[in-house]
Amino acid sequence: MAPLQLDWVKASRSYGHGDCVELAPAGDMIALRDSKRPEAPHLLFTRAEIAAFLDGARRGEFDHLLG
Repeated sequence: MAPLQLDWVKASRSYGHGDCVELAPAGDMIALRDSKRPEAPHLLFTRAEIAAFLDGARRGEFDHLLG
């Protein structure tokens, strides 16, 4: 079975730094991968799960993980 050809997107802040994850629509799911290891397995999340994560990120709920 051939791998899916996905249209990967990464945050503009990630360009040139190499420290990023990429997201892509994959049917009714959203795929997530490490841009440094595109051949590695991708994680799949529902759109609702990604929306909940993005909402939490906007609210700063994960900021403590960076320090």
